[in-house]
Amino acid sequence: MPTWTALTTLSGKDQAEALGAAMEHLTPEPTGIGVFEVEDDSGLWEVGGYFTGEPDAAGLALLAAMHGARDFTVSELPEVDWVAHVKRELAPVEAGRFFVYGAHDADRLPADKIGLLIEAAMAFGTGHHGTTLGCLRALDRLAQGGFHGHRVADIGCGTAVLAMAAARIWPEPVLAGDIDQVAVDVARANVAANGLEGRVTCVEAAGFDAPALRDAAPFDLVFANILKGPLIGLAPEMGRSLQPGGYAILSGILNPQAEEVIAVYARNGFNLVQREEIVDWTTLTLQRQS
Repeated sequence: MPTWTALTTLSGKDQAEALGAAMEHLTPEPTGIGVFEVEDDSGLWEVGGYFTGEPDAAGLALLAAMHGARDFTVSELPEVDWVAHVKRELAPVEAGRFFVYGAHDADRLPADKIGLLIEAAMAFGTGHHGTTLGCLRALDRLAQGGFHGHRVADIGCGTAVLAMAAARIWPEPVLAGDIDQVAVDVARANVAANGLEGRVTCVEAAGFDAPALRDAAPFDLVFANILKGPLIGLAPEMGRSLQPGGYAILSGILNPQAEEVIAVYARNGFNLVQREEIVDWTTLTLQRQS
């Protein structure tokens, strides 16, 4: 069955969410609607609808005009087995000692690497994105330098690949939190698939705002692979939640945004240890001042 998409952009979260809600009343009705912030610091939001039949062009034009959005771009997508496509396209990723792979590539796990199994259908957080890859490399550098994480947290954990990586190299339990319950469910499924139940605990949390995270603080290592805005908002709490001398590995930062993030964290008691750019994205390793 063919699939159609209708995509537009506009300024402002509230306006975007209102447009997304209004699209639910179109005929034919969309099978899914997405509202996402464009990750280029432009302030734009993307609103998209997915349809099993050709959408109503006049209805879309009216909604765009009513909500101050650009004209919708309507496209018909070819019929594709997307999971099979992802399995073909997402080759395993090596990041230092870590090897991130899907179940279909289990036979390719090198004997000298630490395997992290992420199902191919869960494409974000597989290690292919520069932010995840940068965080894994930063973790490997710390461990190679002799650092041992006794109390580790992964804030905005997504697939929990970073929490699982820490649990693979150190025996202590790791905490992983995400604001999205769906992400928490995905994280728990990945933890189970990797045999790390009881070693990695996944909770729903905004930042450090969960009893398990508050009770475990202060940490000596925290991952936060989110976006610039939330990272900046998290800086004071990060300072309170990390022990002196502890490390924060931050990503989700576009290269031009890195200096601002570094400056904000410096004001909250952090020194820059390492920065790495991978294509458009920067990963920062920061240390809380003693």
